[in-house]
Amino acid sequence: MSQPLIQQSLSSPVVESCDVLVCGGGPAGFAAALAAARSGARTTLLEMHGCLGGIWTSGCLSWIIDHRNKTGIMPEIRERLIGLGGLASYGEGKHSSAYDVEVMKALLDTMALEAGIHVRLHTRVVSAVKDSNRLSHVVTESKSGREAWQAKVFIDATGDGDLAFQAGCRYAVGRPGSGETQPMSLMAIIAGVHARDIAAFYTDSSGGDRELTKHRLYEYLRAHGIAPSYSAPTLFRIHDDVFALMANHEYGYSGTNAQDLTDATLHARHEVNTIVDTLRRSGPPWDGIRLVATGNQIGVREARRIRGRYEVTLEDLTSGRQHPDPICTVTFCVDVHSTNPVSGRAFGNEDVIVRPYHIPLGAAIAADVDGLMLAGRCISGDFLAHSSYRVTGNAVQMGENVGKVAAYCAAVGQLPHEIDFARFRQETHAVLSV
Repeated sequence: MSQPLIQQSLSSPVVESCDVLVCGGGPAGFAAALAAARSGARTTLLEMHGCLGGIWTSGCLSWIIDHRNKTGIMPEIRERLIGLGGLASYGEGKHSSAYDVEVMKALLDTMALEAGIHVRLHTRVVSAVKDSNRLSHVVTESKSGREAWQAKVFIDATGDGDLAFQAGCRYAVGRPGSGETQPMSLMAIIAGVHARDIAAFYTDSSGGDRELTKHRLYEYLRAHGIAPSYSAPTLFRIHDDVFALMANHEYGYSGTNAQDLTDATLHARHEVNTIVDTLRRSGPPWDGIRLVATGNQIGVREARRIRGRYEVTLEDLTSGRQHPDPICTVTFCVDVHSTNPVSGRAFGNEDVIVRPYHIPLGAAIAADVDGLMLAGRCISGDFLAHSSYRVTGNAVQMGENVGKVAAYCAAVGQLPHEIDFARFRQETHAVLSV
């Protein structure tokens, strides 16, 4: 049945004109805005939540994945977190690390203000305006009403490709054929337990030891009457008495549908509370456990993958393909969380062995709309490639280099797909973080 339509004329005052406009303040968008501003571009960063960081902060992820092999902004964030006591020291030398969400929030605020970025929080992208085929304005809604923002270059770092979708770009979602997507997960922060007392259920190392602790926690919960929707529940130690808990999978929901996001979040929050209550009732060492927070943003692993001028594919991963215009070097595995609980409720690599590979600039330039770049998990790639590059260490590196290119394009008056990459590097003396 078709839905009734309401005809409404809306005017949108143009509130700002800048060089580079970044939509989405998560790991990719933050890095893109920071790099653009540090390159001399007048930069505005729009974020729909009340803090910068996206899944790092609003989502309480508490775990930076695949960051050790990165240069540039990523290690700067890591070192500044260490100086503030916000990075767990237990995993030093590892490829991923736990961190304190509140320290991360404050650090990202500080870095953005230091760089002179115009930050606008509580602001959601709702439309896009084109001049012929070139993106000219982004339209937002907020407490200030409907507003338009003009820029020379735009970067979609929304994760879900919201800006590109509004601009009319083609995109793909989920597995080829079925369209099944990886499940969402709601992260939680817990306290009231001590590391020495629950040593059997977590580890600061990776590999087999970690899988063993996940299995123990799952079996412990089953023995006390609950089987989590994620069969590999994981604890990440932030401090000796504070942990992040990832124990939830929400299957069959769309990350681009508001009701699906609502239903998944409500169901997930209920499950997380039930898990924590179950642990508390089980007695020592869990009798003092407290649920400190759940993410106000459920973790969406995948939504739209926007069509770019290059598509990263499975062949790139297995061949370790290198490119003359790299914006990121990826070393992370294929990490597919089960798209259908009938076939399992954990994760796997689908028998794909990844060799270190490049993401080229073309994968971060929209194919259908001029003046629009992409950063983070909404770049152009196939289902399996996405499952490797989507993690936040890669998102930061992508964002940083996209931000540098965007600033250059704004300065020389060229569109992103028009630049000569070698000339860009020569003229800007750009040291790209790859």
